[in-house]
Amino acid sequence: MRLLNASRLMCVFAGAALLAASGAPAQPPADDGVQIVPNEAEHRVDISIGGQPFTSYLYPDTVKKPVLFPLRTAKGTIITRGFPPGPGERADHPHHVGLWFNYSDVNGFDFWNNSDAIKPEQRPKMGTIVQRKIVNHVNGAHQGALMTQMDWVAGNGETLIKQDSWYTFRGDANFRSVDLFTTLTAQDDPVIFHDNKDGLLGMRVRRELELPTAQGGMYTDSSGHVTKVDKMDNTGVTGNYLTSEGKTGEAAWGTRGRWCALEGKIGDEPVTIVIFDFPKNPGFPTYWHARDYGLFAANPFGVKDFTNGKEQMNYTLPPHQNVTFHYRILILSKIATADEIEKEYKRFVAAYP
Repeated sequence: MRLLNASRLMCVFAGAALLAASGAPAQPPADDGVQIVPNEAEHRVDISIGGQPFTSYLYPDTVKKPVLFPLRTAKGTIITRGFPPGPGERADHPHHVGLWFNYSDVNGFDFWNNSDAIKPEQRPKMGTIVQRKIVNHVNGAHQGALMTQMDWVAGNGETLIKQDSWYTFRGDANFRSVDLFTTLTAQDDPVIFHDNKDGLLGMRVRRELELPTAQGGMYTDSSGHVTKVDKMDNTGVTGNYLTSEGKTGEAAWGTRGRWCALEGKIGDEPVTIVIFDFPKNPGFPTYWHARDYGLFAANPFGVKDFTNGKEQMNYTLPPHQNVTFHYRILILSKIATADEIEKEYKRFVAAYP
């Protein structure tokens, strides 16, 4: 039985109204507020705030899971890597598209690394998250909400998990935010999330928000040609991580915290992206799979990898049991201090008692 219904959406929608990311009651966006426009023929749902595009919920067959892509700041600046990667961007990890939610080892099937680039002989080992239904959507002056249903289908054709997700989108002149509630329900067999670093809520940011590094990589030019680069040109690369526990830069990877921020500058615009974990989530506070090359992910299930084998989790869902995850992604058009972020985190938690 699906857990998602219209009354649940309205509870989430009402809860979002309690929080203003600016620290005061949010001013209504200009024009027509938050508009959510499904287009099932094109496998997308477009979300605009104040008459300007914010993001789209996309579910093309080539990506192998639904994603939010691209994500923009309140000023309209895109913060996610291109798909396909644009000029000067790394061409690695073709499965990194926008913002997504999946995992790399579910009963032995890899949902995280699946993409159209997977070789045919590897496909039986992969998993695909299949969009099933746009359940409902609500537009509003202050926020909009979207409800979706998906299935986690293993490479052998078996549906392991049914996923119900609801997204709340908000914004004003200074911020954009996405609140994500996701409930995963095991089907006829137990579901084991074997410890692995590749998970769970992830996003891939554009080149300017990567951390400056001397490490090379694969890059795409304006014609789409991929070139291997041995040494990096860090011109305009300004990213840096900060966690709630004070870890910065590359030291944030594999550590735990109730939030993690990625700050940097895109052109003249300062940007801070924060992912907030929720106290009721499994494995709270989460581990951060935060890489210098622009992968920014919260992963409570990678315990063995993040502790060098000292601990294990192997989170298991019995048949027909469920688990819910709750996150916020906050995008600010400024460089936020740790105190400012902590204040926003407390508001986030208080909004959902």
